[in-house]
Amino acid sequence: MPGNLTAQVFSEWGFPVKNIFHIAGPCSAESEEQLMRTALALKDYEVHVMRAGAWKPRTRPGSFEGVGAVGLKWLKDAGKAANLAVATEVATPKHVEACLEHGIDILWIGARTTSNPFAVQDIADALQGTDIPVLVKNPINPDIELWQGAVERLTQAGVKKLGIIHRGFSTYEKTVFRNQPIWRIPIEMKRRNPRLPMLCDPSHICGNTGLLFSVAQNAMDLLFDGLMLEVHIDPPAALSDAKQQLTPKEYSRLLERLKIKKVSSESRDFLENIGALRREIDKIDHQILDLLALRMDNAREIAMHKKKNNISILQPARFDEIIKSRTREGMEKKLAEDFVSRLYQFIHEESIRLQEQVIND
Repeated sequence: MPGNLTAQVFSEWGFPVKNIFHIAGPCSAESEEQLMRTALALKDYEVHVMRAGAWKPRTRPGSFEGVGAVGLKWLKDAGKAANLAVATEVATPKHVEACLEHGIDILWIGARTTSNPFAVQDIADALQGTDIPVLVKNPINPDIELWQGAVERLTQAGVKKLGIIHRGFSTYEKTVFRNQPIWRIPIEMKRRNPRLPMLCDPSHICGNTGLLFSVAQNAMDLLFDGLMLEVHIDPPAALSDAKQQLTPKEYSRLLERLKIKKVSSESRDFLENIGALRREIDKIDHQILDLLALRMDNAREIAMHKKKNNISILQPARFDEIIKSRTREGMEKKLAEDFVSRLYQFIHEESIRLQEQVIND
């Protein structure tokens, strides 16, 4: 459930929110009839804003790239008929201008655009002096600084109503997801920007409807402030991203299954148990830091011996042995393989940095 601050933010945007903020609608504006039918079907469910893309950035030419500005009129008319605010993606100043002319209520900046600081700056300049809410999707690649930079460019341009959307990241690793969630990045983004509402876009993370609920529930467990889900009146006939779009009824059933989590409880038993466990964690963390400091002291001493004997800093066989043995031991202790592997990669990177420092002094 959003905290008081988040509820206040959405209220200031004109959207009183009880639990979470919902944006739903088709991937693309395809026809006047398609938008109207979808909007009228959605109006009976929990939706604050209807979405649809008028312009669709596609990897290769020849794919459906959207109907353009005419779709904005269709979208606005459908929203009025269903008493819903409407949102669409912008990627250029001309898109911004067209949306303002048609009275679009919310804009979002897509992942491909967020990845380009020049494009973000052009959009920020076009938004100066406006009062429209703007949502920023994470960049395609897992680069939090690009995401943060986009937020800062819009803030410096005077955009007051600002939010962020987690839609997953493109990686070389093949998984069940279309775009890897990499939850630690949006969590860190929220830590850096606690006053910005953060939505999750499970549709683009999953790439298919079968995974949507689990990702949406995970977002709720992590206290996301809202969801953006793709909903189409006839998904198999969709001109873009057909596999990841729900029907309105499927959308309603997904929302009904969601369990909205709260930040804390007033239960005395809960507070006492959590307090005791957290104090124990604090002690353990102090011990971990002491051990890490000791490990790095040893790394510095090793560097002195390497310097004296003209030995390379990197020892590939030793690093490989550490990763394999520590991962194996960690798994025996019921720690996740990926967690242990990544932990020791970070430790090794710091060890290399300290050894370089000693050798170069």
